[in-house]
Amino acid sequence: MIKTLIICVSVLCINITVSAQSAAKKYIELYNEAAIRTMNEYGIPASIVLGIAIHESASGNSKIAKYLNNHFGMKGSSGPKPIKSAYKGYEDVDDSYDDFANLLKKRFSSLFAKYPINDYKSWIYGIQRGGYAASGTWASQVMSIIKTYKLYEFDNAPLRPMILTENRFPEQDNKSNPAIIYRVQKGDTLQLIAKRFQTSVEAIKQKNGLQTTLLTIGQQLHF
Repeated sequence: MIKTLIICVSVLCINITVSAQSAAKKYIELYNEAAIRTMNEYGIPASIVLGIAIHESASGNSKIAKYLNNHFGMKGSSGPKPIKSAYKGYEDVDDSYDDFANLLKKRFSSLFAKYPINDYKSWIYGIQRGGYAASGTWASQVMSIIKTYKLYEFDNAPLRPMILTENRFPEQDNKSNPAIIYRVQKGDTLQLIAKRFQTSVEAIKQKNGLQTTLLTIGQQLHF
């Protein structure tokens, strides 16, 4: 009898684990582009964005994720949503991602200057030290999600939006030496852009005739 009970409990635990993994994988498929966009626009590692979203929203299955489009446990007014809650409500999930990114820019600004975009370990522990979550195990739980699903691979995702290409020499074939034009987005710095394009700040300044490192959203940089 006891042996049978142990077997049943073990099978139940396995089923729950498999279900949780399937939900996380589905979430990653649905929202990895949103995480990459957030990384490109704000300079936050995509692995951090996805890992925290999966943890805080139970892979998109929590009540506030379903009814409030809140994937990061952000507190505030739920607004005209189907449920009343102490958590914020958003028109769509993208708004939730943007609000989360803006919170990090405001409350954890030192992380952006201190840690590179591929150092997700320092980012997650820095966010915990800053008081994002009350639980002392929060960072290790998010770290486990990042490692289990290899979310750090998204940190190396190529810049897809806002990159324009044109022929450097019109008389040549379209495939030869295309000029790359990058349009500055919210959260960009010359240092961050230099890392992404594997060049230096000085090289970008010289190429574009820049006198300072100040950028404006929508400004075009040539490479």
